[in-house]
Amino acid sequence: RLPGIAPLDPADWLMVDDAFGAQMAERERLLRERRDDVLAVTPEGRAAAEELLEFVLDWLARHSPGYDVAVDRIRRPDGVTVQVDRDDPMGTLGHLVQEDLCLMEKQGDEHVLTAAVLCFPASWRLSDKIGRPLTTIHVPVEVYDDALARRVQRLFDGVQVERPLWRFNALHYADPALFQPETRDEPRTDDAGGAYPYLRSERQCVLRLPRTRACVFSIHTFLLAGA
Repeated sequence: RLPGIAPLDPADWLMVDDAFGAQMAERERLLRERRDDVLAVTPEGRAAAEELLEFVLDWLARHSPGYDVAVDRIRRPDGVTVQVDRDDPMGTLGHLVQEDLCLMEKQGDEHVLTAAVLCFPASWRLSDKIGRPLTTIHVPVEVYDDALARRVQRLFDGVQVERPLWRFNALHYADPALFQPETRDEPRTDDAGGAYPYLRSERQCVLRLPRTRACVFSIHTFLLAGA
């Protein structure tokens, strides 16, 4: 097991926190103004994206009472109604939940990023990673050596249906913006001598879809000032 990885109750997967309304408004803006930067679906990822949408709709109906779930429309906890567009599964998901959602599917020896809605990237660009395997996705992360790569691949190979896993990370930033696609050594300076007063933490979960067997990597972003 990788450090920090723990079992997750499936009923605790997606979250609604006190930043829900503001984060959803920002997701809607990004999907409207910068869709090509925050959403991508490869031909190989289409079936998994369609399954993920149905999976999330079912999960919300069973586990999140703040949502009013119908066949073709969902009322979110902030009162906004979202039309379900099954021709645009990742776009619909981007308007439904706070989490960014990445689909990883086994191709050869590695899992490949085949689809994603990624509105709040922490210093990486979706266009650089879509269609690429885990080892390439993590370049140039210094600690991601061959040994860690094998352990991460074993994690994705081993995660079971209805037995998700989760972990937290923590990063310090100078800029509180949630949309941070630039590499971490480019934008993270400020006029205060390089201080990084914002703590950004990601609740990362991995679960397996039952039909396509794709792995879902979900990211719920928290941001604290003065941390």
